[in-house]
Amino acid sequence: MDLATTLTGFVALYIFMLAAFTGYEIIGRVPAILHTPLMSGSNFVHGIVVVGAMYALLNATSLVEQLIGFAGVLLGAGNAAGGYVVTERMLEMFKPSDKKASGEQKKA
Repeated sequence: MDLATTLTGFVALYIFMLAAFTGYEIIGRVPAILHTPLMSGSNFVHGIVVVGAMYALLNATSLVEQLIGFAGVLLGAGNAAGGYVVTERMLEMFKPSDKKASGEQKKA
């Protein structure tokens, strides 16, 4: 028995459609206040996507496969970096501002 598994185009499309539908249903049911903490945790998943795209790029044999792999690495890295930027910006909103703290001390 051969342990190697090959995916046909239809199986890969089916898996992609299931993942997209599941992701849409899960994110659609999350309250707005939890989106940023969820995004912060999902940056780990984006890192795995980048590693998978790099693996696909390394195994590419034709120019089209290399272009698709490069686009996957580029978009995955941009998605992960953007997630960290948004998370950092959201965390800044919860920090007390120095202007309010210094203004209250002057009044007292």
